Amino acid sequence: MKKALYALAESMHRSDPQASFSFRTWDGDIIQYGENPKVTFHIRSEEAARHLFADGFLGFGEDYVSERLEVEGDLQELLRLGLNARFDDGPDSLRRRARMFLAYLLTRGSSASQSRKNVAHHYDLNQDFFSLFLDESLAYSCAYFRTENDSLENAQRNKWDRIARKLMLKSGDRLLDIGCGWGGMLFHAALKYGAKCKGITLSRNQIDFVKRRIGELRLEGRAEVSMEDYRQTTGRFDKFVSVGMFEHVGKSFIPVYLEKVAGLLKKGGIGLLHTISKDVDGSTDEWMTKYIFPGGYVPSLPEIVREMGRLGFCILDIENLRPHYGRTLDYWIQNFEKNREAVRKMFDDRFVRMWRLYLNASSAGFKYNGMRVYQILFSNGLNNGLPAVRDYMYADNG
Repeated sequence: MKKALYALAESMHRSDPQASFSFRTWDGDIIQYGENPKVTFHIRSEEAARHLFADGFLGFGEDYVSERLEVEGDLQELLRLGLNARFDDGPDSLRRRARMFLAYLLTRGSSASQSRKNVAHHYDLNQDFFSLFLDESLAYSCAYFRTENDSLENAQRNKWDRIARKLMLKSGDRLLDIGCGWGGMLFHAALKYGAKCKGITLSRNQIDFVKRRIGELRLEGRAEVSMEDYRQTTGRFDKFVSVGMFEHVGKSFIPVYLEKVAGLLKKGGIGLLHTISKDVDGSTDEWMTKYIFPGGYVPSLPEIVREMGRLGFCILDIENLRPHYGRTLDYWIQNFEKNREAVRKMFDDRFVRMWRLYLNASSAGFKYNGMRVYQILFSNGLNNGLPAVRDYMYADNG
């Protein structure tokens, strides 16, 4: 097992020879590269090391949360180095690959009833919890930083406005938001652009919050929210948006979801899909699927584009917001750590460590690995009335 750990450390060193880090084993051995390590990875037992090599990030995550592994210093630095390291030469790699295949099968899709359970697992946690690390609007998706000085709140407003401009929202447009979250897009579209908005979500917490805010903002008749599965939604809409929900659909339900969108969006109507994605098909993160987002599946961009093409959607623009999500997550991490004692009182130490790892692993994935977040703008069939240039997308927010 020591030999495998040395090989792992060497693989991490080769990925960045300038990095300074160390391993400390259960019996006091130290493997160090560089001076003044930025991070020390403490493996508390041989069993934890074996779990790491058998199950990869799943093993790392479970043992980190249970404190059988400890990270002293910069957690994201360890994750950055680990993303480029290979576990395949360690013991039990065949078993780990089999587990990855099982995880893939489990993310192929969710029925309506299972989707409700999956959403409740994550989004119906203590309502006050999300306010501890999100901005005041409770926007829980990638923000858009127009300048280096943008606050998280401003960057989230930038995101809503950028989407509205891409959709060419105007007064009287009927807008459908599938997976509306805590309503940020609904409120922005109704208040600034005069759109008539409908949002749907499966989260009871989000429904209660959005209904209360509709009353506070006096948006009755201009904004509504419904607790329903996208497969149940009816009506015809001029514009469509979905921000951060498509990742919960599941691989086998991608055609079902987009076919439903095609039926809800008027011919020539404009839609925007804002989703975490990858550039190529790849394996599913077992730890995230098991503990954070059950039923989740991150689709590749080719998967999405192929299905849109099959349905006759005309893709107008694809923008990659990858650096914006890393920065958004770092804001959330800063807020989370500032309020970690409050989180601990709401839940427990394991929950704090689990969410610390989730947020940091997500940030590292966008900054250093293959995670992307795309805004895909499309029309339902051809729309020859759209501008031939993109200047309307880049106008000042005003």
